[in-house]
Parts: sequence; C-alpha cells; structure tokens
Amino acid sequence: MESTDTREPMKDLLLHNIGELATPLGSTARRGPDQRRVVRTPRQEVLCRDGRIAFVGTEAERIRYHGDLPGTPRLDARGKTVIPGLIDPHTHLPWAGTREEEFAQRLAGVSYQEIAAGGGGILSTVRSTREASEEELALLARGRMDRMLAWGTTTAEAKSGYGLTLEDELKQLRAIRLADREHPVELVPTLLAAHEVPPEHRRERERYLDIVCQEIIPAAAQDQLARFGDVFCEEGVFTCAESRRVLEAGVAHGLHPRLHADEFVDSGGARLAAELGALSADHLIAVSDAGIEALAASGVTAVLLPGTSFFLMKHTYAPARRLIEAGVPVAIATDCNPGSSHTESLPMVFVLAVFELGLTIEEALTAATLNAACCLELGDDLGSIEVGKRADLVVLDAPNLLHLAYHYGINPVREVVKGGVHVHSVSTGR
Repeated sequence: MESTDTREPMKDLLLHNIGELATPLGSTARRGPDQRRVVRTPRQEVLCRDGRIAFVGTEAERIRYHGDLPGTPRLDARGKTVIPGLIDPHTHLPWAGTREEEFAQRLAGVSYQEIAAGGGGILSTVRSTREASEEELALLARGRMDRMLAWGTTTAEAKSGYGLTLEDELKQLRAIRLADREHPVELVPTLLAAHEVPPEHRRERERYLDIVCQEIIPAAAQDQLARFGDVFCEEGVFTCAESRRVLEAGVAHGLHPRLHADEFVDSGGARLAAELGALSADHLIAVSDAGIEALAASGVTAVLLPGTSFFLMKHTYAPARRLIEAGVPVAIATDCNPGSSHTESLPMVFVLAVFELGLTIEEALTAATLNAACCLELGDDLGSIEVGKRADLVVLDAPNLLHLAYHYGINPVREVVKGGVHVHSVSTGR
C-alpha cells in the first residue's frame, strides 16, 4: 500500500488506459428516473490539471486537444473502471472508546434502546470522548480516514455529538479540523450537540437546550468550526418542537440544517426537514407516507444508512424505492460510529443499498457520489467526472461498474486520486 497525506495538487496527472468510465453528470441532485442515469463510456482518459479535471475523452481526442503531454505523470488504469471519488455524507468520526460489549449484548437479544436506557449507547461514548484530548481524537479520526481512503472515500461529513458540553463539543470540532488538515480525505464538519441529553441535565432538559442554542451553537459558528447543524429528532431523544428550536438557532448563526429523522418511529422528522428546507433527512427507516410526500415537494435529500439496520440486526430498512419513485433524491452513507454502524466502508454500504434497499447499481453510484455531494453543498465541485470539477477519482479493480455489487465481500478499490494527486495505491500482486 502506498499513500500520501498531502492535498497539494500536481501540475498535471493523466489517467489513461481506462476500460470503463462510469459517472453521473451535473451539479444538482438527481431524483426519480434521473438517479439511475449514469454514463458508462469505454476506453477513456482523464487529464487532471491544477487539481481539477481538464479533459475527459479518448486518447485520440486528448492528443488532438492537448498533444502528447511528454513528461506528464501518468497513472495506468490497466483497463479497469474509474468512478468519481466516493462521498460519505453522514459519519460520527471523532470519538474515543469502543462498544463491543454492547454489540455482544445485542447478539444476545438486548435491544439498542434497552442498552441506552441502562446508561450505555451514546452516553458510553460520551464518557470516553470527554476523557480524550483534541489530539487523541484527531489521531483516532485519522485512523478511520485511512480506512475510508482505502475503500475509495475522498470526502466525508463528520459530526460532533459525543461531547455534549460547550468545551467538549468544540474539542470534537477542533479535532475534525486538525484531522482534516493532515489527511487526503476531506472532512466537512457538522455540529451535533443535540445528539442526546447528557446525564448531568437529564432532569433539566430545557437547561441543556438553552446551552446548545445560546452557548454551543454561537461559539461553534463564531470560530467557524462547523458548516452544518444537526439534531437527533427521535422518540426518547429530542421532540420535533425541540429539534426545530435547535435547528433554527443554528440557521440564525449560519449553520445549514440537516437532521436524524424517523429512525425508530415516525417522529415527524422528515416533515420538519422539509418545512425547514434542510439539506438532508437521515435514516428514515420509519418515515411515513406524509413524510415522503413532504421530502419530495421540498427537494430535501434522503440520506439512507443501511449499515445501521444491518449492524443492529433490525431486518427493516428505509423505503428507498418508495422515496425514489416519489421523486426524493437519495444518498447513502456509512453512519460510521462505534455503536450502531462500525464501518468505514462505503462499498459495503453500496452492496447493502443494492441488496437490501433495492437500488439499482446506477442509482447506488449516484447516491454515493453526486447526490451525496449535493447534500453537502459540494455539487458544483464534486460527485461526477466532468471538466471543471475537482479531480477526485477512484480506479476499481473491476472491468465495469456492475462488479461494484456483483463481486461483493472484497475491497474493489485499486487507486485513489484526490485533487489531482495520486494518494492511494494497492498492489494486486500481478
């Protein structure tokens, strides 16, 4: 394995001998039938210049427009498939501690909610994260980012939410910033101070909401530590009214809203997301028909997390087909966290999206690239292989796109390019 942790772009990089180039097109989220419109083109080349895509086409076309490019660094795709860099729009990267004992409890039949009621769950990770330093959290996050990069992720959203105090939430966000500076994977920070009510405020919920809205949100915004604001809108966590208050406070300080919605029951989270014009409503396992209609009318992206259902052994997944048929843009994400989806692998989630959510392979690719980029407000720069966009590319060890789901249980990623720089390579042994 070879990797580099710089994002300083080369002047030029030519990806050549591409067997198939597969990409959605555009800079806005795809929905309905458009979500499966992926262009698959054989025998292509991609020229990266100053970190962006300068050319996509055949070798003959490249020679006609750009010449032979003598001396230009080249990356041989060896007849394999190239897709856009994968984008993970829902993770909880900066945490400390593990929860394998809770995992064993679930295997024995104890529910996630029962574990949380006993003082485990999110609050277990809160205790470990509060004890960790900013540098320790950044180091832990970078280890997870190494694994993300190896599985083809080039950009990821990263949430706080395991601090639940002013000091510890800001510490998590600073850890995200520190990890982002020193790693090829680009992180987009989200403040999730309303992830849970901490134990010291269990008998004074309103006081904690005051702290979130009047202290944590303004401080995070003032220091430009977060781009988005999030809340866990769910029965037993935060009500719709409480979630509205948190998200509106975030909007007042420039944090664009996204939210955990309707994961266990229909909490009204999807309808709230639609009403507020949130960038995404995430989970949606228990979303109602009214919630789906509201999302479709508003254009809010549904970020689906099939790894969570899989890891929690729920056997119930978000209604992806109903969402797509209603015209809701769908993205997919790992929900990487220590309790309910302990994975950094978007290709694993891709397989679940096809087998369990019922997405086509083309829909799943759009969900993991362009639609994911758009719900992070990055659609103008990322999510597709087009001239002018940033040169984030993945070479799959596969003859065509279909193998991304067809050949499961393996890491399909051979090479990764981030911002025109070759940042990861895996030797095939051949």
